[in-house]
This record gives sequence, C-alpha cells and structure tokens, in this order.
Amino acid sequence: MFSIDDRSPRLCDGMTRRAMIRAGAASTVLGSVGWHRRASAGPVVRREQRAKSCIVLFLMGGAPQHSLFDPKPLAPREVRGEYGPMATAVPGIEISELLPRTAAMMNDVALLRAVATNDNAHSSSGYQILTGVPHAPLNVENANPGAPNNWPSFGAVLQELHRGPSLLPPAVRLPHHIFNTDNSVWPGQDSGFLGGRADPWLLRCEPNSPNFDIPHFRLAADLSIDRLGTRRTLVDQLEGRLREGDRVRGWDRYGMQRDQALEILSSPLSRQACDLRLETDDTRDRYGHSQFGQSCLLARRLVEAGVEFVHVNWFRGPDEPSNAPCWDSHAIETERLRTVLVPPFDAAFSSLMTDLKQAGRLDETLVLVLSEFGRSPRLDGNGGRGHWGHVFSVAMAGGGIRGGQVLGSSDAQAAWPASGLVTPADLTATIFHCLGYAPETEIHDPLGRPLPISRGRVLQEILA
Repeated sequence: MFSIDDRSPRLCDGMTRRAMIRAGAASTVLGSVGWHRRASAGPVVRREQRAKSCIVLFLMGGAPQHSLFDPKPLAPREVRGEYGPMATAVPGIEISELLPRTAAMMNDVALLRAVATNDNAHSSSGYQILTGVPHAPLNVENANPGAPNNWPSFGAVLQELHRGPSLLPPAVRLPHHIFNTDNSVWPGQDSGFLGGRADPWLLRCEPNSPNFDIPHFRLAADLSIDRLGTRRTLVDQLEGRLREGDRVRGWDRYGMQRDQALEILSSPLSRQACDLRLETDDTRDRYGHSQFGQSCLLARRLVEAGVEFVHVNWFRGPDEPSNAPCWDSHAIETERLRTVLVPPFDAAFSSLMTDLKQAGRLDETLVLVLSEFGRSPRLDGNGGRGHWGHVFSVAMAGGGIRGGQVLGSSDAQAAWPASGLVTPADLTATIFHCLGYAPETEIHDPLGRPLPISRGRVLQEILA
C-alpha cells in the first residue's frame, strides 16, 4: 500500500524512509531533504560575502591549549607539559612542537588565545560553542537537547537561511554526532526550535575503512536508472490521482522532497562528492589514514561539490580508552598527544589548508578548529588534565580571515584570559559575517518571535 506520512520524523522532514521506498525511490536516501522550504527565517541582512563555505573541525573532548596553540615554555613542567614551543612561518608566533606542518602555514592562520565559556562540562560547554548561546544552567554534564537549551547550531542557522536551489544539502555533519558518556546526544548539534527541516544532514560513516561507502547518494545494486525512471512515472501517476482528490495534506512539500531525492540518486555529482577513491593515494596519505584525516578530505570534497557548511567531529572509535577518550585527556596525556592525537590533526588540518590554497579556494572557504573547552592548567597525578572552560584557543583561517596573527592572550599558566576575551557569541557573529549574514539577521522561534542569529561582536581585528 502506498502512503505518505506528513508527521516529521527526526531525519526526514515530512516523509519516512518507508514512504520513500513505497513511492518508488527505493534506497537509503537522504537524512534531510527539506532544505528548499523556508518558513522561519526573517528578512536576511546580507553583507559582503567573504566566504562561500565553512568547514569546522571539532576536536571533541577538549584539546589542551598548552600543547597546541598556546605553549607556555617559561611555566613549570607540570603546567607547560612535556612539549616545547616551535617557531612558525610568522616571526614571534610559536605553537607546539608537535605541529610542524601547521607551523609552516601560520601565515594563513589566526589564533584566538582567550576564548572562554566559563563552563567545565562537556555537553553544556559544547552547546555554547556550537550555538553561541550559554547553556542554562552552566556546568551540566550529560545534558541533552530540549527547551530551554534548544538554540539551533550555526550549521542549522545557515541551512535555514539558505536561499535558492541546490543539489546537496547546505549543511552536513560527519562522521557521527557527538554523544555523552551515557551515549545520549549533546545539545546544540541540531536545528533546535527551527524544526527538522533545518537539521544539518548527519552522514554516519568511517571514511578510513577499507569498505567505506555512503549509500545516501547511490541507487541500490538491483535498481538501475531506467528502473528508477519507471518508478518515477508510476509516482507521477499516483500524484495526479491524489491531487484530484485533494486527499493528502502537505503534498507540495512531499513532491519537492521526492524530486530532490530522485535527483540526488541519479546525479553523478552527488556520488562523486563522497567517493574518496577518486583521490590519489598520495593525497589520501597526506591527510593521514585516520578516521579524522579522511573525514577532512571528505569535507573538502563536499565543499567543492557545493555544500555550504561541513562540520567534522573527531572520531570516537570503540578502542578509545575510557579514562581518556578522544581529546578528553584525564590520563596519559603526554603519550596520547604524541601518538594518537596531535600528529593526525596536524596532517589533516595542514593538508586541508594546502589543498584549498592550491586550488584557489582558501579565500572563499572559512576553516575553524574548535573544541568545547580547554584543559586545566596543571597536570595531575594521572598524567592528565581536567576540564577547563575559562580559557582556551581557537584557530581560524581562510574566508575573510587575515592570517599570521594572534588575538588575545592567556596568563602565564594558560588558565585565565589576560587580554582580548572572545566569547562563543563572538565566534558565531564572525562566522555569519564572513559568510555574508549580518548578526542582526533574524530567525523566528515557534511563537513567531524574531531573534537575531547572534548577539556577539564581529571580530573585526582578525578580518582581512
């Protein structure tokens, strides 16, 4: 029996996957296909668009400022850690010696060394970083989505504001969502009060796996283009009958989604965007054979294919130690930084920057390196550091950012801001500004109240 479900499940706005299959487009199609329909955005205040796209690299767990972008060589060993500073391509700017490839590209990178959420819990501080809005209350571990903490992520806001047709969704997350220690989902990753149509598409994948495949963009093995065309003809006939009887609410929305899904399934562009086999072995080697490295390569390909916003999360695999998963270095920080954390990041970030620059795309692609917070000033008895939202570092490059500079500073122990405090709201305001949206651009909540997309300050000091 053919049916259309107008209730909006989480990953398909207005149509279930079963309804899609019954309609004849049998495939694992689309996590979110409603990006043409816009009902909640107010007048868009456009400014000069410095960036056409944005890639966020999120170091999930809390990257230590001391051992990445804010070394403190004069501090005691228990503060500075085992790794010293390295000179960069910009005289006077030093970063960790574990980042040689990034150091060579510092002319293109701006460092923000006084970012703060003042929140020491992963999920609530992460919510603030990903939305620009503080969690209510602060310091809530294992927080989940839902009011009053349902502000949309900046990827969702960009998808909501997107205008005009596009084959691929404007905003994509990969290779998985961020989850708490109890496996529940962090707040601030989805569309919040904007509703399912603005949800950034979540691509669950392991791009470094030998059998890496994303079925969202291809037909099932037993379904040819001709056979898909036959099914589309059948759907057109059914649509005509249903329209005659006016028996289905929301049919226009369904028709739009169906056409978009069929277009993606039949388009070589959508399939090629996720086909890492089209890259040379040398290129894949440069990015590093880690899930994060190959995810960064996939992000680059998606941006080249027209996706406006790609959010890459550090991959949390099943082999991560429970006492120090990902960048949450509560133990053995020195060893993990040297072996499994910083070198893969250095390879992936520098390769992404190099490829964008060589292709002439860095000036139109905003790249950010974020984390939910930093790490505590002193190493503890387990050789690790605790959560620290009072000061940490963010790196920004491309897309309207003037590289080769540092904004703000931390104190002698990288514990508190000393100058140039930057809030998450300032980050979102700057991101939107670089992408051509003024912070005062309005979206509307479910009650129709207009709300600015950011209440922060555009960081004019780092703009080109």
